[in-house]
Amino acid sequence: MLNLVLFGPPGAGKGTQSAKLIEKYQLVHISTGDLFRMHIKEETALGKQVKQILADGLLVPDQVTIDMLEEEVQKNPQAKGFIFDGFPRTVAQAQALDDFLAGKGESINLVIKLDVTEDEIKERIAERQKISGRVDDEAEKLLKRIDEYFTKTIHVLPYYEGQGKVSVVNGIGNIEAIFQNLCQEIDAVIAS
Repeated sequence: MLNLVLFGPPGAGKGTQSAKLIEKYQLVHISTGDLFRMHIKEETALGKQVKQILADGLLVPDQVTIDMLEEEVQKNPQAKGFIFDGFPRTVAQAQALDDFLAGKGESINLVIKLDVTEDEIKERIAERQKISGRVDDEAEKLLKRIDEYFTKTIHVLPYYEGQGKVSVVNGIGNIEAIFQNLCQEIDAVIAS
């Protein structure tokens, strides 16, 4: 089983690259953002709880996120692997994910950090917001999300670096070239 974490700030290209990686490696995509939006749209109890938190540009509490993610993994027992997009965002979430996967005899194989400058991120999100109208892409909320990334989420990388699982890929440039660089990193892990 191949389990990947795609890591980077909002607007780094995680969603774009995830779609391409899922197709190539037949992975199940688990995006906490997509799950939150689905629960909000379906007005589930979780959706109502998460709606205000996301609207304020804050991170959903660890346990809520972890429970939802575990439920999603359990729905896919035949999966060849998973790509985690937007998760884990805290060291506690990373530890919980490791413990959960270990209980299934699995682990995270590779964490890929899409390296993108803050200026590029702001430009991309501004463009995406024009098209998507996503509430969490509004300027003030975006700044909160970027701040959350650089003050909290960034601390997840040393956790995985300590396990020797982090690769950094330049996330600026041609989408296909970035994808080929991601595939090189993944193929190297598969071959080892």
